[in-house]
Amino acid sequence: MNSENPAEGGAAAGTEPQADTELSYEQARDELTDVVRRLEAGGLTLQESLALWERGERLAKTCEEWLEGARAKLAATMAAEDSGQGEEDPATPF
Repeated sequence: MNSENPAEGGAAAGTEPQADTELSYEQARDELTDVVRRLEAGGLTLQESLALWERGERLAKTCEEWLEGARAKLAATMAAEDSGQGEEDPATPF
């Protein structure tokens, strides 16, 4: 194993491939899946494992923020639709 930081996709220590806030949900999820796979495979030093764990925590937070944002948008859309229920078109089934 090389001395590069495994928590950052093999990038040199102190650099990240992309800031967590710039990752899409899918990018963060896919990287998190890779982090988990690497941790489960074992064979890492304690330092490497801790760095991967910390990266995984940040990625999980990014995913949670995306999901919370999606839930908030869905709730706002549903609330807006509910507030207009009195003016519904009778031809519309919902």
